[in-house]
Amino acid sequence: MQDSPAGTGIFTGMSEPPSHPLRIGLTGGIASGKSRVADLFAARSIPIIDTDIVARQMTEPGTPGLAAITAAFGTEYLRPDGTLDRGRLRSLIFSDPSSRKRLDAILHPLILEAAFKAADEAGGPYQIFAVPLLVETAFDKWVDRVLVVDCLPELQQTRLMSRDGETAESAGAMIAAQTSRAKRLAIADDVIVNDGSLQELEAKVERLHQLYLSLSTEGRTRS
Repeated sequence: MQDSPAGTGIFTGMSEPPSHPLRIGLTGGIASGKSRVADLFAARSIPIIDTDIVARQMTEPGTPGLAAITAAFGTEYLRPDGTLDRGRLRSLIFSDPSSRKRLDAILHPLILEAAFKAADEAGGPYQIFAVPLLVETAFDKWVDRVLVVDCLPELQQTRLMSRDGETAESAGAMIAAQTSRAKRLAIADDVIVNDGSLQELEAKVERLHQLYLSLSTEGRTRS
């Protein structure tokens, strides 16, 4: 049994009750619909620990995270009011893998500690950890199951162009900068294919909700 950063154990067998609620790692490619899926679980009163939100909290003015980012990348990544220029930093890390690794080395330990502190306080029959970079950061070792929201790259590109006003070129670059679809699917215990209506998506979430409620009371294991 592996210890988590919060000092609780990751349940890997069925001979003893877990020391924490069932933990589901939710991930997927950019514009796959992760946030919508997380919202649907939240509507079922399931705690959501969103590492993007945690990352924002870790980089507010006056935090060690922002100080470390400024030291590593320079004050040009700060806005005039002293807040992080997230758009500019995002453009850098999507275009420069070495910069992305530097940023990850700064933020990931802080995010991991804060995420599990939030989880310990959240309770619930099970918990959803929304982690966009779950594969890249090997976050799957901290959860009991991995849920991947999946769709074709062509659909991701269309959504990015429609939602964020990206060009076909920039949308394609964002998709290519992430880990491959195949790698995400390779570690998935559960997959939601998000290529239809909201009603279809909600039905898929409801089926998994019932599964996770069952697993949370009957014991769980990675498949």
